[in-house]
Amino acid sequence: MRFNILRQYFLNEIVQYLPKQGRVLDMGCGFGLFSLYFGKAEPGRHCIGVQLQEGRVAHARKSAERLGIENVEYYVGDVRDWDGPTDLDAIYLLDVVHHLPQESVPEFLEKLKGLIKPGGLLILKDVADRPLVKMWFTLILDRLMVGMSEPIRYWPPAELIELLRSLGFDVKRHTMNDILPYPHMLYVCTAPE
Repeated sequence: MRFNILRQYFLNEIVQYLPKQGRVLDMGCGFGLFSLYFGKAEPGRHCIGVQLQEGRVAHARKSAERLGIENVEYYVGDVRDWDGPTDLDAIYLLDVVHHLPQESVPEFLEKLKGLIKPGGLLILKDVADRPLVKMWFTLILDRLMVGMSEPIRYWPPAELIELLRSLGFDVKRHTMNDILPYPHMLYVCTAPE
């Protein structure tokens, strides 16, 4: 299986925190690249991908079938009003939060907390607001991809951590290494018992 579009150490930085067994929700799964890789890596890990665009979900489903990965499934849906499976072992979001309107983020994260079983994980990879050069580079690329009308807000890490802790999560911050100029930040959040 080839995942050359993604750098292996980047994947490893995320997968080290995912449970090896159980149900894991990929909110905003895109074409399913991460859930396919994470599902293939651990047969006991069942990945559920949710994405707004039907075409991307269809592509993810076809890829899973072509690759023979049976422990993944994909649904069309909006991450902000997902009402699928609950009692999840983990949820991960990769570059979703900075595309949501700022005022909707607390309620959205609270809803996600309700989908995770006690002691489960919320793994949130997003873009930090510093260093400025990396932030501006990322903003230009984001604007080229989504246009000027969509909201983009790169949360200062301390502010996002404060919000997550106010929701009851125990939060660990992990600065991700990348040879590309992106200010990636990983937040590993444990739900209250």
